[in-house]
Amino acid sequence: MKNFAQLFTQLDQTTKTLKKVAALVDYFGRVADKDRLWAMAILSHRRPKRTVKTSLLRVWAAELAQVPLWLFEESYHVVGDLAETIALVLPPAQEQHDHSLTHWIEVIKSLAKKEEDYKKEVVLHAWNGMTYRERFIFNKLITGGFRVGVSQKLMMRALAQFEGQEENAIAHRLMGNWTPDTISYEELIRSENPLDDISRPYPFYLAYALENPATDLGDPKDWQVERKWDGIRGQLIVREGNLFVWSRGEELVTDKFPEYHPLTSILPDGTVIDGEILPFREGAPLSFNVLQTRIGRKNVTKKILASAPVILMAYDLLEYQGKDIRSTPLRERRSLLEKLLSEIGPQDIIILSEVLKITAWEAATAARAASRQHLSEGLMIKKLDSAYRAGRKRGDWWKWKIDPLTIDAVMIYAQQGHGRRANLYTDYTFAVWDGDNLVPFTKAYSGLTDKEFNKITAWVRKNTKERFGPVRSVNPELVFEIAFEGINASSRHKSGVALRFPRMLRWRTDKKSADANSLEDLKKMLNLYG
Repeated sequence: MKNFAQLFTQLDQTTKTLKKVAALVDYFGRVADKDRLWAMAILSHRRPKRTVKTSLLRVWAAELAQVPLWLFEESYHVVGDLAETIALVLPPAQEQHDHSLTHWIEVIKSLAKKEEDYKKEVVLHAWNGMTYRERFIFNKLITGGFRVGVSQKLMMRALAQFEGQEENAIAHRLMGNWTPDTISYEELIRSENPLDDISRPYPFYLAYALENPATDLGDPKDWQVERKWDGIRGQLIVREGNLFVWSRGEELVTDKFPEYHPLTSILPDGTVIDGEILPFREGAPLSFNVLQTRIGRKNVTKKILASAPVILMAYDLLEYQGKDIRSTPLRERRSLLEKLLSEIGPQDIIILSEVLKITAWEAATAARAASRQHLSEGLMIKKLDSAYRAGRKRGDWWKWKIDPLTIDAVMIYAQQGHGRRANLYTDYTFAVWDGDNLVPFTKAYSGLTDKEFNKITAWVRKNTKERFGPVRSVNPELVFEIAFEGINASSRHKSGVALRFPRMLRWRTDKKSADANSLEDLKKMLNLYG
């Protein structure tokens, strides 16, 4: 655990990519395979599940620190992070444990079905032999909320350096439904063939946002232009008579989309298609809000299948006749994809993404402007001679999203943030006018500068009306321009609407609360774009 605590500290104290990679390489070289494997799992979001209720951890920490529970809770509201609050209030350790990361994870997992008294004894024993940083990490792990400021891509880069392998090969090996409980480090990283697991997808190729004028890309004849659909990016795999569907978030979602199961006998073995899991009915896409009714459900009922049908909008072909063709130019992969889908005949569950006929960038600009009419987010622009690479690379693939919708709203509630912003009020609830009343309709916490958050925090402290734990009701005076990607009807919200990806575009210091938009304005947007 000491090694992992040291790694966490090094990663937390720098924003430099090279230093983070160096710290990871150093860690991989100092620990045993099992600890290395668990570190990889944690950094790729394969954390152990929570085995102790946070309410119990709060009570135990307050008892051990000999402080009233109300004082602990107030401290938590100020700090903004439970694991850190516990680590800060606990008295100095009376012992010194020297166990590995794997040991403590196994201890945490073993508590799942134990009685409360036993759990308390184990947790107090752990705390009593750890440093502050070790306690913090232990608390993060036991609550199932461990996060650290390093991307999975950086972790893969460090692992590739440590193992002397290509980064793409490491990325491929780490895709899939593995855990340290189901595979060893040797099998995962050093086995001869990363395709031994027939379900394993390829790393997704991601696009950068287009910031410069499209004309800077040169001749449009060198580019493939498609609509950017608003669904879930996924890979559909057929190998050895089995079908697998993976989301971009590396989640195996085959069982969540039974519509695709017939493709097992329709598509030939050795086929991997990159596309969009898209809600679709009667020849047209549906809003993402429809797809959300299926996300997170353990059981997909007949009613859900009928109300939220999906198709696969096929973008690219990554494996053909069992051969990895990602290094083949896009124009050839596209030709093979068209050939493949033509050979299997028209299907209701897989559709070829349309390539727009663009001979001048002005036509692309017009197509982008009409995106909302097609329920798309904008355009994808891909170089025809590009390979299918891993991760986000600049130059070959671009996403040209439409401008967001915006509305002016009044802040009515403020809540403290987390981590480095735990002492600032950064999470806000916004409302619009319904006659003489303000109706809450969304929350947002991103889009402003640290300087602005500091100013707003000072204002919140002077203009608080009521306190509800960490939330403050404030005087309805500040106006913000809220940007969002889409709007849908919602029975769960008092306003009757739900926004997609809301964030603060700017603080409208030039406006008074009376100048904010109304609920009627929101409903007009709903009629136009919902």
